[in-house]
Parts: sequence; C-alpha cells; structure tokens
Amino acid sequence: MSDHEGAVEPTLPEPAEESPRVTVLFAGQSQAWADWIGQQLERAGHPAVLIRWDPLHLKPADSALADLLEPPGHILVVLDDWYLRFDSEKYQGWARLLRDTLPQHRDRVAAVSVTAKPLPPAAATLRPVALRGVGPDEARRRVLECAGAPGRPGGVVLERPIRFPDDRPGIWNAPRRNRQFTGREDAFERVHDILAASGEEGGRVVIHGLSGVGKTQAAMEYVHRFAGEYDIVWWVGAAAKASAREGFAALAPALDLPQGSRLGEVITAVRGALETTGRRWLVVFDGAESPEAVGELIPEGPGHVLVTANSPEWPGLSAQLVQLPPFDREESVAFARRRAERLGEQDADRLAEAVQDLPLLLDQTATWIANNPAASVADYVRGISQGDPHTVSTMPSREYPASFQAAWSKTLNSLHETSAEAWELLKLLAHFSPDSVPLRLLQNARVSDLPPHLASLVTDPSSWNSALRTLSRVTSTPLEYDDPGRLGTRTVGSLRIHRLLHRFVRGSLPEQDHERATATACRVLVAADPRDPAGSHNWPRYAELIPHLEPSGALASTDPDVRRLVLNCIEYLRVRGEFREGRRLSGLAVESWRPLSGPTDGLVLVATHQLAHMLRQLGEYGRAEELGRDTLRRLMAEGRGGIEVVRAKNGLGGTLMVLGKYAEARALFEEAAGETAALLGDWKVPRLLAIRHNLAVTLALQGHYAKSLSRHDEVLEECISVLGGKDHLTLQAGLYKAQMLRLMGRYGEALTIQEYNHRLHRQILGSDHPQTLTAQHNLALCLRRDGEPERARGLLWEAREAMLRRADATAFTCDYAMLLRDLGRHEEAHALAVEAAAGYEKLLGADHPYTIGAHDNVALVLRETGEHRAARDLSERNLRAFTRVLGHAHPWTLGCAMNAASARAADGDLPGAAELGRSALVRAVTSVGQTHVLSVNLQAGLAQDLRALGRRAQAAELLRDAVTTLTVALGENHRQTAYMRSGARPYWDFEPMPV
Repeated sequence: MSDHEGAVEPTLPEPAEESPRVTVLFAGQSQAWADWIGQQLERAGHPAVLIRWDPLHLKPADSALADLLEPPGHILVVLDDWYLRFDSEKYQGWARLLRDTLPQHRDRVAAVSVTAKPLPPAAATLRPVALRGVGPDEARRRVLECAGAPGRPGGVVLERPIRFPDDRPGIWNAPRRNRQFTGREDAFERVHDILAASGEEGGRVVIHGLSGVGKTQAAMEYVHRFAGEYDIVWWVGAAAKASAREGFAALAPALDLPQGSRLGEVITAVRGALETTGRRWLVVFDGAESPEAVGELIPEGPGHVLVTANSPEWPGLSAQLVQLPPFDREESVAFARRRAERLGEQDADRLAEAVQDLPLLLDQTATWIANNPAASVADYVRGISQGDPHTVSTMPSREYPASFQAAWSKTLNSLHETSAEAWELLKLLAHFSPDSVPLRLLQNARVSDLPPHLASLVTDPSSWNSALRTLSRVTSTPLEYDDPGRLGTRTVGSLRIHRLLHRFVRGSLPEQDHERATATACRVLVAADPRDPAGSHNWPRYAELIPHLEPSGALASTDPDVRRLVLNCIEYLRVRGEFREGRRLSGLAVESWRPLSGPTDGLVLVATHQLAHMLRQLGEYGRAEELGRDTLRRLMAEGRGGIEVVRAKNGLGGTLMVLGKYAEARALFEEAAGETAALLGDWKVPRLLAIRHNLAVTLALQGHYAKSLSRHDEVLEECISVLGGKDHLTLQAGLYKAQMLRLMGRYGEALTIQEYNHRLHRQILGSDHPQTLTAQHNLALCLRRDGEPERARGLLWEAREAMLRRADATAFTCDYAMLLRDLGRHEEAHALAVEAAAGYEKLLGADHPYTIGAHDNVALVLRETGEHRAARDLSERNLRAFTRVLGHAHPWTLGCAMNAASARAADGDLPGAAELGRSALVRAVTSVGQTHVLSVNLQAGLAQDLRALGRRAQAAELLRDAVTTLTVALGENHRQTAYMRSGARPYWDFEPMPV
C-alpha cells in the first residue's frame, strides 16, 4: 500500500444487506498486521472486531474459547512468533485446546501466518495462509478469502490508509526489531492510547524507569508495532547532547531541507518542517539523561514524540509519563524460559527472584544458562541468589546488589573462558561511550595503534566477526549491522553496551588494564580525527567522536595528538554554533590540562581561547573578560610574544568591545594588528584581516564613522583579493561597509551595496544563517532610512522572528520598535522598546552604551504618546549616562542630546531646549562634520526652538540651510527631506551595532 499522504482508496456504495462481522485475534506484537487486516475487511464491506488475545495471563479452559466463538461470523487468527511458544510447557494446555477445539469450527475459524519461522503442530492444525513475502494486493486477497469475506462494495472510506506492515515508512531509521521481545502489553496499550488521543496538539510520552528495565527495547518494539500509522519514523540516540542534536538534524536531507553550517539552524528547520507537514510522524529520543539534552529538539504540533529516560522529572515538557517497571513474575518466567528452554518453572522463578525481575539481568543470566548446557541450573541460580563472587579479577562494589555483581561476574568469567579475544575486546570497548561503540573506528585504526593481540583480531575478518558474535551472545549485547554493500555482505557497524554492564566492566578492571585500554582508545580516536573541523563533510565524524572523549580518558591525556583531537572537536562545535556544549568541553579541557601543563602551554592556550569565545557567544562576558585578562597577564609576565600574545589581545579585545570598553579594545586591536603584520610580514593574511575588521568596528563604536568606513573599505578589497568574493569574511566586510555608509547619511549608496550583499548572503550562507539575518537586518535599516518603511518592516519582522529562534535578538527588537514608531504603531513600539532596554540591562548592565541607548528609544516613544515629563526625565538621565560613559562628543551622546532638547521643548522649557540644541550642534559639527545628517537634524531642531522663542529670522536661516544641505545629500523628494520641510520635529533613535 502506498505511503503517500492523504491517499484514499475509493469504494462503491454500501451493500443492501448487512455483511457478517469478522473477529481478528492477534498477539500484541502483531498490532500493525491486525490493524491492516481490519482495514482491508472494512473496505471490503465486512465489519471487523480486533481482539488482542494473550493466553499468558489466562488458564486454558473451554469457556475462554467459547466466549470467542459465541458471536456470529468468522474468526481470523493472526499467527506470529509469539504463538511459537505454544510448544513450551507453559502453553501446552492452550496448545491442546486449540488442537482439539478449533478444528470443530473449521467453517468459521481460519488463520494467517505473519512469521517466517515454521509453526508448531498446535498452530499448524489451523492450516494458516502466509502473508509474509507477498505484496499488499496478494495479501489482501488471501485475507479476504481466509475470512470468508469476498470483496464486496462498501461505503466511501475517508480515513487514511494503513501502510502494509511489510512496507516501512518512507522516512525511517529505527533500529532492527528484537524478535525475542516479549511482554509489556499494558505499557504499549497505554502509550498508544495517549498518542492516539492527542489530536492536533500532538502527543508526548516519556517512558521512564530504572536502568536495565528495558526502556530502549520497549521503544523499539513500539516503533515496529505501530510503524504502519506513520509516514516518518526517526530514532535519535539522546544519551549524549552533541550526538542527539546531530542525530535529529540528520533528518533534514530526508525532508529536503537545506543544511547550513550552524547546527541550531538545521534543527530549527527540521522542527519547523515537522510542525507544518501533513505527514504523520513519530520521533523517538532514546536514553535522554535530562530535559536539557533534548528539550530544544522536541517539535510541537500534531506528531508524536516518545522519550525514554531514567528520571520522571521533565519540567516544561507537556508530556505524559509512563513508568516501565520490572517484569511481573509471570513475564519474567516466560521471558527467561524463552531465552533458555531448559529452564524449569521453579528455577526460572528463583532466577527472577535473584535478579529482582530486571529484564537486563534476566536476559544475561538466561543467556548464560543457554550457553552452558552442561552446567547445573540449580547451582547457577543458587550462586546468583547467594551473591557468590565468582569473578574475573572483579572487585565488589556497593553500587549494585550482590546478586547483580555475581551475575555479571559469572557472565564475564564465561566470556573469558569462552573467548579470550572477546574478553580483551570488551575491556577496550568499555572505554568508549556505551551507547554506540564505534567498531568501524577500530577496524580502520592503524595496526601500530593497537596492542598485538587486538591488532591481529581486527585485521582478520573471520576472527573479528567471531569475537563480536561471541561477545553479543554471551553478554546479550545487541549488534547493529551496516546496510549490505555492493557484494551483498553485512558487517557489524556498532554495538550498544548497556550502561550498567559498561560501568561494571570498567569498575572491575585493575588499574593496569584500565591504563592500557585508555591509551589504546585514545590512539584509535586520534587516528579517526579528520583534522578539518571546518569541512562540512567531516561533521558527522566529529559528532561521532565527541561522546567518546570522556570515557576514553582523552580529556585527561597529556599526549599532544590527543589534545589536538579534543581541540578539533571543540572547533567543530564552534563552527556548528554549538556553544553550550563547546563551553562545557573546552572548560573540561582547560580544567584538566592547566594543572598538568601550565596555563601558558600552547595547546592549553588554544583551549582557553576557545572557552573565552564560547563564553562570549553565550553572553557570559564577565567570565570571558576575566579569563582573557588572566591569560594576557600571564603571557606578558613570562615575556612571551608571537602569535599566542596576538591571539590573547584579539580575544580580549573582542570581549571588551562587547562590554562597551571601546578605547581599551581599540588599543588591543591596534597592537595585535601591528604585531601580526611584523610576525607574518604581510597585511593581507586572513588572521590579520579579521583583526583589522575588529579594529574598524571599534572605530565605529567610538563614533569615528569616516575612519571606520575607510578601514572597512580596505578590508573588503583585500578580502576579495585574498579570500574571494564568497568567503564569509568578505561578505561580512561588505555588510559593515554598507552600515558605515548608512551611519554617515549616504543612504542611496548604502542601500545599493546592502541589497547585493544580502543576496550574496542568502546564496552562499543560506537564508537562516545568523550572518544572513544580520545582513537582512541591515538591509531593512537601509530601506527605512532611504524612505521605504513598509518594505523595511516586512524584512525586519521576518529577520527578527528567525533570530528569536536561534540567538539573542535584542538588537533586532530594538530597531523593530523604532520602525513601528515611525509607522505610528506607538503601543507596540513602546512594549518592544521596553523589552529591548530590559534585555540589554540584564545582559550588559545598566551603564553599558547599548542599555542607555535602548532606554533613550523608550523616552522617544513616551514623547510621541504625550508623556512629556516622563520622556524628559528619562532622556535627561540617558544624556548624563552617555556623557559619562562615552564623552560629550560621541554621536550617540549628541543624538541623545537632540532628543533631550525635544523633550524639554515638549515640556515647555524652550530656553533649555535651545541651549542644549545649540551646544550639541557645535559639538556635532566638530565630531561628524557640518553636512552630516546628525548635524543637519540638530540644526533643524534648534531652528524650531528659536522660532518658538521669537527669533524668527535666525530660525528661518538655520532651517533653510538645513533643508538645502539635506536636499543636496538625499534629493528634494526624499522622505527625510520632505519630513524636515514639513516642520516636524527631528529625532534620533539608537541603533545597536552588531559586534
């Protein structure tokens, strides 16, 4: 059956007479088959009743079957792997009942088989018809024939078709089904009921329980059992945050989404696609240790989300909790006897008692019994029950019950005796992440990086596969196979070691074994390092490596190659925009390496600079400044020079620039630029171009717009020459050149450059990249200043909405508020202006220039809404703050003075307004020039105040000169020229510069 969304099979009108019903009996694991069979019957015009039949909790009795046989109509039994257990002792009663009773109702009872395995005699008497291995059309014909339900016309069916169970959803990456799975019917029923009833809001379920209780296995079974209800099924291993985010983002290609450099943008795009698609989807986050690990990934909307976790604490996630307890005793006994057929009822019961009905331990202990047919079951169970420490150099632990330790010790001992190679392999594998042990990395490792006994194992495919199969068989460790290659052969790609067993193995090893395994694991990871974290083709590899850094001991290593691996992983996180994980990992590296190698060791310094960068990106500027100053102080105290000092000065300068300490930042950038040029002998190398860009930005922040424009112009030309026109630094230089032109009042030039720059950003970096959004933000500001406020509003709204989902958007909010004020939407403008001011104050402090400027925007809106006294008080306070922080000649101080003069005039203080306006105009002419738009607006405002004071001739001359200057600069029909000519009050609004 097609899995295309919305597909509906047309049917003919209803029959005149009522069709007989068909009762479908099935075991829980065949839910998907039962649902599909039921729909085929309904579409053929025959009412179907689905009954989940579980003899496990029923005693065989004629009355039980009589209840099923009492209603009229046909009965169709769906036989699967579950029914194979009728041959076991527990089900002999049911087997006899089926053999003796059902043949008497041959005209009403039929069966279909959905298993590839041979059926036991008790089931074979039903002469089942096979549905596996045939297509949906043939399977449908066989179902209708078996059920005595020939195709007949029915009513129009409006529900969506259920996928044929042998056909996977179009988008699918779930692990293979565990055919040994049993039980958990109540849990499945509850989860399915919750999700099915969720409607348009979507369903969220967290399956939680003790470690080892089988949450992952239950989720896998749920996915396979109900796969027919979905068009998209996506499985995300969520034990490690980095791999969880990459795993979720890996859905993007299947959804035909662009893949940008920033991982957060891809995640946002995937979430958005799921939230708006009409396709039915299920996303599983397996092994999430905390809400923080997956909270940002979980989509909203009509789809379904399944999370497995140890903890039931999931604040902020509107999810229903389903606890998965240990097996009940009947499930335990049935499960153990299925894994080890020679287990009797009593021994299975005693074994379940010893391991507290924990599925993981039941699986491993029953596997031991099955793998040791000559061993006494009673002695083994007695040893487990009494906690007999039959170990392989293992040490008792208070972390687990004695019976658990005894079970694991016996398992490891069996592995040691059965296959020394597999035992040695397990010791090494315990030093990788347990959730997905990277077998491919071991196979591709250099022979010289492995100890001799493992090198010979890895290089011999037969021995390697044999050891893996032995390890899987003895420890019940699931293997994951890669897709078959061109030759059709399957190889083991990875395996999962349960965390309980993983911790036990690591804890049981002598120190000598631990050190050897750590060294080997680190060498394997180093060999797997692509050494190019900026290359997008390497990102999946780095996401694979990161979860293994801590368990391998890489973060504590003194080996330079291992440390370079760690630094490359951190750099990958920076490139991908994963700053929180980058902060955590770089912080661990600095904390571990500094005591061992000193704070000014070359690789320690790289880790320190990476940490400072992550802190800046996360808004932790105080910590970044402290770290940067400490690093530079140590280097200078040692008399160090060279590139380490340059990097330290540039990094600290970047932090100080954000903190508003512009003079000190500028001095550091100038020193770094000069030292880099002296070191490298060239002004055009990429590192120096980046420093010179920072210097140009700082000049603008100090109000030196003409100097900044000149520097940006130089950097842009040299970026094009050295890096080409499409490098991100070239695009950034073009953006800042357009910004400087706008700040100098050259609006037409700025708009022309920025329209082209924005188009390049979209083509090269993608529409959702933060730098592209900043380019769109600047384009909107250019449009606003050049007289197209409505077009500007649409672009800025779109950019702000996108940035809100990705990073701090306070600058976008600040400018959007002022644009709404221009358009007369004062209530909205006031709310957003207040929001931006509060955001900056929280992030940067009350005395930061951005906070002061954002508060002056609030004052501007207050004046527009008639709150003159409040506007004046706030604007006067902002003027004093700007003067204290930036000086009286900074363009932002002068702009604030313009607004304060207007506020005085609106409050009735005309002499005070004229005095302040005249003083600001004199300073503006000196600071930015006579013809700058700031000076011209101050002149027009002063003219209005002088006219109000009766000095009309002087006022008229000032206004005429101002209008003439603006007409020459912008044109007679420009919106700003018309605004000034109309006599409206000039104003200044604060625009925070991107840094």
